[in-house]
Amino acid sequence: MNELPAWMSRSALMMGEEPIKRLMKSHVLVAGLGGVGGIAAEMLARAGVGKLTLVDADVVEASNRNRQAPALISTDGKLKTEVMAERIKDINPDVELEIKSIFLKNGVTEPLLDSNNYDYAVDCIDTLSPKVFYIRACIKRNIPIVSSMGAGGKIDPTLVQVVDISESKHCNLAKYVRKRLKTLGIKNGVKVVYSPEYADPERIILAPEDNPKKSLIGTISYMPAVFGCAIASVVIRDLAQLQPYNPGKPKRRIN
Repeated sequence: MNELPAWMSRSALMMGEEPIKRLMKSHVLVAGLGGVGGIAAEMLARAGVGKLTLVDADVVEASNRNRQAPALISTDGKLKTEVMAERIKDINPDVELEIKSIFLKNGVTEPLLDSNNYDYAVDCIDTLSPKVFYIRACIKRNIPIVSSMGAGGKIDPTLVQVVDISESKHCNLAKYVRKRLKTLGIKNGVKVVYSPEYADPERIILAPEDNPKKSLIGTISYMPAVFGCAIASVVIRDLAQLQPYNPGKPKRRIN
């Protein structure tokens, strides 16, 4: 690992070699490869994360194409894990990939977390109970985690924030996650990406009976991608130990 691959040259210019090498030694678990998770996984791969475990049981559907990285006409009906694995390998052929085409639930989540020494966990699960159980299981194991709240029903990317879950507001998913976590004794200590923008209730409909989600909410192309990029940025900055450039106050010139 003495010499970085040529395709990482711009990243090296931005971060320096040592932070990239830290990323190349890191293992990140990404749960959920929809609009947010697919972009997050791709951004982690493009930053040089050396090992990724991708978890999602869903297949690509036509309705995914307005916002999801794995969703193309040519990938319709294919497992999102397999589509994203092929895409990521085409970005970085040296990345170590594990794919798990499974639904996370009780009896599945904990063995998955115990199967590897993960340096970071990403939560892009969009059903409530598996999401809460995954967050709690990561906290119990001291695995750093960042969780996505609801990107649906939002249109203003400038409002997206990274905060502690206790500071989130005006987001229904965040409200229900907070309530569930509180019953488990967790009130704070979870980084989340969320938007305080109000969602128009007219853009939410009841889901069909065979859908595990209670409701379906309208989405626009760029918002899940913005959430995914913010999620990836949290992981990359923490693992690479990056700080924003701050030149401080300009020195006073003496003529």
